[in-house]
Amino acid sequence: MTAPASVLSDATILRYVQEGRIRVDPWDPKMVQPASIDLRLGDSFRVFHNHRATAIDLRDPPANLTEEVVVAPGEAFVIHPGEFCLGRTLEWVGIPDDIVARIEGKSSLGRLGLIVHATAGFCDPGFEGTLTLELNNLTRVPIRLYPDLPIAQLSFMTLDRPAERPYGSPGLGSHYQGQLAATESRYEGGPAAAGGTAA
Repeated sequence: MTAPASVLSDATILRYVQEGRIRVDPWDPKMVQPASIDLRLGDSFRVFHNHRATAIDLRDPPANLTEEVVVAPGEAFVIHPGEFCLGRTLEWVGIPDDIVARIEGKSSLGRLGLIVHATAGFCDPGFEGTLTLELNNLTRVPIRLYPDLPIAQLSFMTLDRPAERPYGSPGLGSHYQGQLAATESRYEGGPAAAGGTAA
């Protein structure tokens, strides 16, 4: 009989990090919340160039639709009203093959009109890398974002058993394993297209 899945508490998160089962770099135990850890904003963003494509065709996704922008220390990245861009977390995370993680926006930022993920909130077991954020400004005024500020939170849930083919396994087409910068879509159209990892 398998154990039921459960969300990890703060004490369990701390223990798993100390044991090396969950890896977070840089690690700051003060970022641990009752059932999650806070993640900070990194310095890598990807902005869209709408003039480069007349449409996004999911059967043939356009190349070079985004450009990376790296923000210098102490400087701000401005996301304008209605704008969508990609960012990344400062923290690199490594998830074992018997745990899944979920990234969510911080409610205080959501109340200011900043959304941090559109659909990619799920992190597969076995994922390693920084997490790409799908940033959207829902307000009518620009929002200034600064690297190192808390931007999201990551919760963890145990699987009923370890994944037989964790993220990154051969043949899975794990496009975002080991990423360090904000990473544009590597979607491959067709009925076998896979998605979901917040990478």
